[in-house]
Amino acid sequence: MSNHYNISATIVLFKEQEDVLLKAVNSFLAYSGEKKLFLVDNSPTPISNSYILNHPEITYIFNNKNLGFSKANNLVISKIKDNSKYHLVLNPDTVFKPQVLDELVEQFEINEELSIVAPAIKYPDGEHQYSVRKYPNFLDLLFRKTGISKKRIYQQEYRNLDLSQPFFPEAVHGCFMLFKTEDFTQINGFDERYFLYMEDLDICKKIDQIGKKKYYFPSVEVTHVLRKGSAINIRLFFYHFSSAVKYFLKWL
Repeated sequence: MSNHYNISATIVLFKEQEDVLLKAVNSFLAYSGEKKLFLVDNSPTPISNSYILNHPEITYIFNNKNLGFSKANNLVISKIKDNSKYHLVLNPDTVFKPQVLDELVEQFEINEELSIVAPAIKYPDGEHQYSVRKYPNFLDLLFRKTGISKKRIYQQEYRNLDLSQPFFPEAVHGCFMLFKTEDFTQINGFDERYFLYMEDLDICKKIDQIGKKKYYFPSVEVTHVLRKGSAINIRLFFYHFSSAVKYFLKWL
């Protein structure tokens, strides 16, 4: 198989349910063009699924420790640089139809200023997820966690706009981010100081620094389960708080 592919993708794993993971894996593998999927596993024990381990279009990387989301994603930078035209960062609980990638790639070809193209994101029941947002300040995050000001949250999530129409948001959700690989590698991927959370906002800021744009294209959609971990888990809440502090110290 050629080492050059039109689209590469990374899914970072941590104790994933195999049936859920396989849906995400097969969503990507249904793409008809040249492709390569990297499964980067932060779990304490490796997977044993023979389909994944033996598939010619999948490279499985077992870290034997939890490197965090950003560092795990960045492990593939040297593998995709000069080999991949577009790179997808995909959550293991996100699925989509085969034509989605073709339609998103087409947007890059229409507008060379784009670094990221993101689809509309839906819950499994079809309800819309508010996956594009403005860059937050500290109060915005506080209001999001406590629900104090719905008006402020709505403005933060562009709910005042017609989200059935494409536009250029400040930031997009990290569950499905399709990058131009050249730009992703130029900015050295995600900032590895973020173990979990805020890395999607940060990388959108880095895209701004190289003068490129992010594009929300809701004519296509993907489905994301959205596990709201940090709201119910103390450890995950700590990661979120720690990442928020790093983000604001860096950018504000």
